[in-house]
Amino acid sequence: MEAVARLRNYPTSPRKMRLLVDVIRGMQVEKALGFLKFNAQHSSIPLEKLLVSAISNWKNKNEGADESDLIVKTVFVDNARTLKRMMPAPQGRAYQKKKRSNHVTIIVDNKNK
Repeated sequence: MEAVARLRNYPTSPRKMRLLVDVIRGMQVEKALGFLKFNAQHSSIPLEKLLVSAISNWKNKNEGADESDLIVKTVFVDNARTLKRMMPAPQGRAYQKKKRSNHVTIIVDNKNK
């Protein structure tokens, strides 16, 4: 039985988050946790916490089941709200700066299903 964990409105661009998500998709959970723990990108910390939460959710659903063959079945990143801010520009103008955020969903499940 699969388990889901979601991260909502994390303030980094979806493109930067997808760089990490594409690497861990389909990986075994232990390898994915090791990869995220020692990755230098700032998005790896909340993604690691989210993966730990998904594993915990799976343990609650499947009490007494073996978690050694647990994999990251599905991971996807969606756009969230975009904050629009103004930056000063030359000659009295203003440029618009978009501060993007994203939603991340992780689904973990057994490998043999």
